[in-house]
Amino acid sequence: MNHSLKSLFQIMATASTEEELRFRFMDNITEQFAVQKWGCYLTDEDNNLLSYDVKGVSDRFVERYQKFGKSVDPVLKYVLEYHAPAHEELVLPPGTWKQSELYQRCCSEQDHEHIMTGPIVGNGQLIGTIHFARIADTPSFNTQDLIKLSSICLHLSACLASLRTSQPNPNVKLLTKREIQIANLVAKGLTNAQIGQELWISQNTVKQALKRIFRKLEVASRTEMVMKLRHILTIAQN
Repeated sequence: MNHSLKSLFQIMATASTEEELRFRFMDNITEQFAVQKWGCYLTDEDNNLLSYDVKGVSDRFVERYQKFGKSVDPVLKYVLEYHAPAHEELVLPPGTWKQSELYQRCCSEQDHEHIMTGPIVGNGQLIGTIHFARIADTPSFNTQDLIKLSSICLHLSACLASLRTSQPNPNVKLLTKREIQIANLVAKGLTNAQIGQELWISQNTVKQALKRIFRKLEVASRTEMVMKLRHILTIAQN
Protein backbone atom coordinates (compact mmCIF):
# COMPACT_ATOMS: atom_id res chain seq x y z
CA MET A 1 0.00 0.00 0.00
CA ASN A 2 1.17 3.49 -0.83
CA HIS A 3 2.69 4.97 2.34
CA SER A 4 0.98 8.34 1.96
CA LEU A 5 -2.33 6.57 1.38
CA LYS A 6 -1.87 4.57 4.56
CA SER A 7 -1.07 7.78 6.41
CA LEU A 8 -4.30 9.33 5.15
CA PHE A 9 -6.28 6.36 6.45
CA GLN A 10 -4.65 6.72 9.86
CA ILE A 11 -5.31 10.47 9.94
CA MET A 12 -8.98 9.91 9.18
CA ALA A 13 -9.34 6.98 11.59
CA THR A 14 -8.15 9.03 14.58
CA ALA A 15 -10.65 11.87 14.07
CA SER A 16 -12.82 12.25 17.16
CA THR A 17 -15.76 14.11 15.54
CA GLU A 18 -17.45 14.18 12.16
CA GLU A 19 -16.35 17.78 11.64
CA GLU A 20 -12.74 16.87 12.40
CA LEU A 21 -12.97 13.94 10.00
CA ARG A 22 -14.13 16.23 7.19
CA PHE A 23 -11.40 18.78 7.88
CA ARG A 24 -8.69 16.11 7.98
CA PHE A 25 -9.93 14.62 4.75
CA MET A 26 -10.11 17.95 2.95
CA ASP A 27 -6.66 19.06 4.15
CA ASN A 28 -4.86 15.83 3.22
CA ILE A 29 -6.60 14.45 0.15
CA THR A 30 -4.96 16.71 -2.44
CA GLU A 31 -1.58 14.97 -2.19
CA GLN A 32 -3.24 11.76 -3.38
CA PHE A 33 -4.41 13.22 -6.69
CA ALA A 34 -3.01 15.95 -8.91
CA VAL A 35 -6.10 18.11 -8.57
CA GLN A 36 -6.70 21.81 -8.25
CA LYS A 37 -10.29 21.66 -7.05
CA TRP A 38 -12.08 19.21 -4.77
CA GLY A 39 -15.01 18.90 -2.42
CA CYS A 40 -16.89 16.65 -0.01
CA TYR A 41 -20.70 16.74 -0.13
CA LEU A 42 -22.96 15.09 2.48
CA THR A 43 -26.55 14.30 1.53
CA ASP A 44 -29.66 12.63 2.88
CA GLU A 45 -31.06 9.35 1.52
CA ASP A 46 -32.86 11.26 -1.25
CA ASN A 47 -29.57 12.86 -2.37
CA ASN A 48 -30.54 16.31 -1.08
CA LEU A 49 -27.51 18.35 -0.06
CA LEU A 50 -27.07 18.81 3.70
CA SER A 51 -23.54 20.22 3.96
CA TYR A 52 -20.37 20.58 1.95
CA ASP A 53 -16.68 21.46 2.15
CA VAL A 54 -14.88 22.66 -0.97
CA LYS A 55 -11.47 23.88 -2.06
CA GLY A 56 -10.82 25.81 -5.26
CA VAL A 57 -14.48 26.46 -6.08
CA SER A 58 -16.90 29.05 -4.77
CA ASP A 59 -20.24 28.72 -3.02
CA ARG A 60 -21.72 30.22 -6.17
CA PHE A 61 -20.45 27.28 -8.20
CA VAL A 62 -21.88 24.80 -5.68
CA GLU A 63 -25.26 26.54 -5.89
CA ARG A 64 -25.12 26.53 -9.69
CA TYR A 65 -24.18 22.85 -9.78
CA GLN A 66 -27.04 21.95 -7.42
CA LYS A 67 -29.50 23.93 -9.52
CA PHE A 68 -28.36 23.23 -13.07
CA GLY A 69 -25.63 20.60 -13.14
CA LYS A 70 -26.54 17.84 -10.72
CA SER A 71 -29.49 16.56 -12.72
CA VAL A 72 -27.38 16.16 -15.88
CA ASP A 73 -24.13 14.93 -14.31
CA PRO A 74 -23.30 11.63 -16.06
CA VAL A 75 -20.51 10.80 -13.61
CA LEU A 76 -22.79 11.32 -10.59
CA LYS A 77 -25.45 9.18 -12.28
CA TYR A 78 -22.94 6.34 -12.51
CA VAL A 79 -21.89 6.78 -8.87
CA LEU A 80 -25.53 6.81 -7.73
CA GLU A 81 -26.30 3.63 -9.64
CA TYR A 82 -23.21 1.56 -8.82
CA HIS A 83 -21.84 3.14 -5.61
CA ALA A 84 -18.44 3.13 -7.30
CA PRO A 85 -16.12 5.97 -8.38
CA ALA A 86 -16.05 7.20 -11.95
CA HIS A 87 -14.58 9.91 -14.17
CA GLU A 88 -15.92 11.50 -17.33
CA GLU A 89 -13.93 9.30 -19.73
CA LEU A 90 -15.36 6.17 -18.11
CA VAL A 91 -19.00 7.11 -18.69
CA LEU A 92 -18.95 9.28 -21.82
CA PRO A 93 -17.91 8.48 -25.40
CA PRO A 94 -14.34 9.64 -26.16
CA GLY A 95 -14.04 13.34 -26.91
CA THR A 96 -17.60 14.27 -25.88
CA TRP A 97 -16.98 15.70 -22.39
CA LYS A 98 -17.01 19.33 -23.53
CA GLN A 99 -20.23 18.77 -25.46
CA SER A 100 -22.01 17.36 -22.39
CA GLU A 101 -24.75 19.32 -20.63
CA LEU A 102 -22.82 19.31 -17.37
CA TYR A 103 -19.78 20.90 -18.97
CA GLN A 104 -21.85 23.46 -20.83
CA ARG A 105 -23.98 24.38 -17.80
CA CYS A 106 -21.35 24.45 -15.06
CA CYS A 107 -17.87 23.18 -15.73
CA SER A 108 -16.89 25.30 -18.72
CA GLU A 109 -16.69 28.52 -16.69
CA GLN A 110 -14.54 26.74 -14.10
CA ASP A 111 -12.16 25.22 -16.68
CA HIS A 112 -12.85 21.70 -15.43
CA GLU A 113 -10.80 19.76 -17.95
CA HIS A 114 -11.42 16.46 -16.15
CA ILE A 115 -13.69 15.39 -13.27
CA MET A 116 -13.90 12.37 -10.97
CA THR A 117 -16.48 11.49 -8.31
CA GLY A 118 -16.55 8.87 -5.56
CA PRO A 119 -19.32 7.63 -3.22
CA ILE A 120 -19.72 7.97 0.54
CA VAL A 121 -21.99 5.15 1.66
CA GLY A 122 -23.91 4.43 4.85
CA ASN A 123 -26.56 1.81 5.66
CA GLY A 124 -26.49 0.59 2.08
CA GLN A 125 -27.29 4.03 0.67
CA LEU A 126 -25.37 6.91 -0.82
CA ILE A 127 -25.01 9.60 1.87
CA GLY A 128 -22.43 11.78 0.15
CA THR A 129 -19.95 12.21 -2.65
CA ILE A 130 -16.35 13.28 -3.16
CA HIS A 131 -15.64 15.42 -6.22
CA PHE A 132 -12.33 16.20 -7.93
CA ALA A 133 -11.49 18.42 -10.89
CA ARG A 134 -8.34 18.97 -12.93
CA ILE A 135 -7.96 22.15 -14.94
CA ALA A 136 -6.08 23.41 -18.00
CA ASP A 137 -3.59 21.05 -19.68
CA THR A 138 -3.69 18.29 -17.08
CA PRO A 139 -3.97 14.57 -17.82
CA SER A 140 -7.24 12.71 -17.41
CA PHE A 141 -7.94 10.47 -14.44
CA ASN A 142 -7.02 6.84 -14.98
CA THR A 143 -7.68 3.36 -13.62
CA GLN A 144 -5.14 3.77 -10.84
CA ASP A 145 -6.92 6.93 -9.70
CA LEU A 146 -10.21 5.03 -9.57
CA ILE A 147 -8.68 2.21 -7.51
CA LYS A 148 -7.16 4.68 -5.09
CA LEU A 149 -10.40 6.67 -4.79
CA SER A 150 -12.39 3.49 -4.21
CA SER A 151 -10.15 2.64 -1.26
CA ILE A 152 -10.39 6.18 0.15
CA CYS A 153 -14.19 6.17 -0.16
CA LEU A 154 -14.34 2.86 1.70
CA HIS A 155 -12.29 4.20 4.62
CA LEU A 156 -14.10 7.54 4.73
CA SER A 157 -17.49 5.81 4.75
CA ALA A 158 -16.37 3.49 7.56
CA CYS A 159 -14.99 6.35 9.66
CA LEU A 160 -18.14 8.39 9.19
CA ALA A 161 -20.36 5.45 10.13
CA SER A 162 -18.29 4.76 13.23
CA LEU A 163 -18.51 8.36 14.43
CA ARG A 164 -22.24 8.57 13.80
CA THR A 165 -23.07 5.37 15.65
CA SER A 166 -20.59 5.27 18.52
CA GLN A 167 -20.79 8.81 19.88
CA PRO A 168 -23.80 10.39 21.56
CA ASN A 169 -25.05 13.48 19.78
CA PRO A 170 -24.78 16.43 22.21
CA ASN A 171 -27.62 18.21 20.41
CA VAL A 172 -30.19 15.87 21.94
CA LYS A 173 -29.43 17.35 25.37
CA LEU A 174 -30.90 20.61 24.14
CA LEU A 175 -34.28 19.04 23.40
CA THR A 176 -37.17 18.38 25.74
CA LYS A 177 -38.92 15.00 25.88
CA ARG A 178 -41.82 16.41 23.86
CA GLU A 179 -39.47 17.84 21.23
CA ILE A 180 -37.79 14.44 20.85
CA GLN A 181 -41.24 12.86 20.40
CA ILE A 182 -42.02 15.36 17.65
CA ALA A 183 -38.64 14.82 15.99
CA ASN A 184 -39.26 11.06 16.01
CA LEU A 185 -42.60 11.50 14.29
CA VAL A 186 -41.05 13.83 11.71
CA ALA A 187 -38.45 11.13 11.04
CA LYS A 188 -41.33 8.70 10.37
CA GLY A 189 -42.65 11.05 7.69
CA LEU A 190 -45.69 12.46 9.52
CA THR A 191 -47.02 15.93 8.67
CA ASN A 192 -47.60 18.61 11.30
CA ALA A 193 -51.30 17.80 11.31
CA GLN A 194 -50.64 14.07 11.74
CA ILE A 195 -48.14 14.75 14.54
CA GLY A 196 -50.74 16.91 16.29
CA GLN A 197 -53.28 14.10 16.10
CA GLU A 198 -50.76 11.55 17.35
CA LEU A 199 -49.75 13.66 20.37
CA TRP A 200 -53.15 15.30 21.00
CA ILE A 201 -51.80 18.80 20.48
CA SER A 202 -52.66 21.51 17.95
CA GLN A 203 -50.98 21.82 14.57
CA ASN A 204 -49.73 25.26 15.57
CA THR A 205 -48.12 23.81 18.70
CA VAL A 206 -46.25 21.35 16.49
CA LYS A 207 -45.17 24.17 14.20
CA GLN A 208 -43.84 26.27 17.09
CA ALA A 209 -42.05 23.26 18.59
CA LEU A 210 -40.31 22.60 15.28
CA LYS A 211 -39.18 26.23 15.14
CA ARG A 212 -37.61 25.81 18.59
CA ILE A 213 -35.95 22.55 17.57
CA PHE A 214 -34.53 24.15 14.41
CA ARG A 215 -33.17 27.06 16.46
CA LYS A 216 -31.61 24.82 19.10
CA LEU A 217 -29.97 22.55 16.54
CA GLU A 218 -29.07 25.38 14.14
CA VAL A 219 -30.76 23.70 11.18
CA ALA A 220 -33.08 25.04 8.51
CA SER A 221 -35.18 22.07 7.42
CA ARG A 222 -36.92 18.92 8.64
CA THR A 223 -34.50 16.79 6.62
CA GLU A 224 -31.46 18.45 8.15
CA MET A 225 -32.95 18.04 11.63
CA VAL A 226 -33.54 14.33 11.13
CA MET A 227 -30.05 13.81 9.73
CA LYS A 228 -28.50 15.63 12.68
CA LEU A 229 -30.44 13.51 15.16
CA ARG A 230 -30.85 10.33 13.13
CA HIS A 231 -29.04 7.95 15.47
CA ILE A 232 -30.39 9.55 18.64
CA LEU A 233 -33.90 9.26 17.24
CA THR A 234 -33.34 5.59 16.48
CA ILE A 235 -32.20 5.03 20.07
CA ALA A 236 -35.18 7.00 21.38
CA GLN A 237 -37.58 4.73 19.49
CA ASN A 238 -36.15 1.52 20.97
